[in-house]
Amino acid sequence: MDSRSDASIRLLEAAQQGKTGRKFIGKAVALLVMSIGALCFLAPVFWMLSTSLKTLNQTLAFPPVWIPTTLQFKNYPDALTSLPFGTFARNSAIVSLTILVGEVVTNSFVAFGFARLRGPGRRWLFIVLLSTMLIPFPVLVIPQYVLFKNLGWIDTFLPLIVPPWFGSAFLIFLVRQFYMTIPRELDEAAEIDGCGYFSIYFRIIVPLSKPVLASVAIFSFTYNWNDYLAPLIYLNSPDHFTLPLGLASFIGRPGTVIPWHQLMAASLVTVLPCVLLFFFAQRFFIQGIVVSGVKG
Repeated sequence: MDSRSDASIRLLEAAQQGKTGRKFIGKAVALLVMSIGALCFLAPVFWMLSTSLKTLNQTLAFPPVWIPTTLQFKNYPDALTSLPFGTFARNSAIVSLTILVGEVVTNSFVAFGFARLRGPGRRWLFIVLLSTMLIPFPVLVIPQYVLFKNLGWIDTFLPLIVPPWFGSAFLIFLVRQFYMTIPRELDEAAEIDGCGYFSIYFRIIVPLSKPVLASVAIFSFTYNWNDYLAPLIYLNSPDHFTLPLGLASFIGRPGTVIPWHQLMAASLVTVLPCVLLFFFAQRFFIQGIVVSGVKG
């Protein structure tokens, strides 16, 4: 009996060691794959940073120079003063922050209706809403341009700001999924205390939905801060240009060599607000994304 018990214990220990070894190998492989993926994503950022510190001749050299011999920090003030980047940044801030407020308010309110209200055809309306995500943007460009031209909105910020205030199917879906995870018992308790739908929304749902609302804010600000196509279509005056259009001005100078070093310097400064926003709000962002996918 003792020999059998010892053999069983040794087998269990061997099996446990083998399981631990497989877990270690699996974690090592996963870490290696993630490290390679991180390097692939960071390589363009490193190239932007390297190019922003080169001379113009080094940016045109072949083979490419990855690490400049002398760091040209003056490329940053030169890039930001060669064009009215203060005006471009102000325009981008006005458009992005105004849209951010509108999308957080409207999408959360519409999502509350789909998540909490009951009525005939509610599911079909939600399906119709999601089906709008299948419509490609190029199909809508000409009708929207004609509409905004007839309204006299061309070369103003209104074509950029007004449509997002009517909601986004993706953001409504994201917020609605989060609302579905909030227990309905809280609504019922609030109704017993005499709260209506508006009170439930403002006093219960919104305070508990900070993670998903932060996710909506990050999505909205990042997309509209970096949007190039819509401002290109609707904005004509340089005084109304946003940062993406301002960056394109480096390439649009006829008969001159593209100043890649200044373009990369201005690009890094342009993406800095999005990076800082994500790092400061990443805890809410990750929590909002994870919880939104728990319940359908």
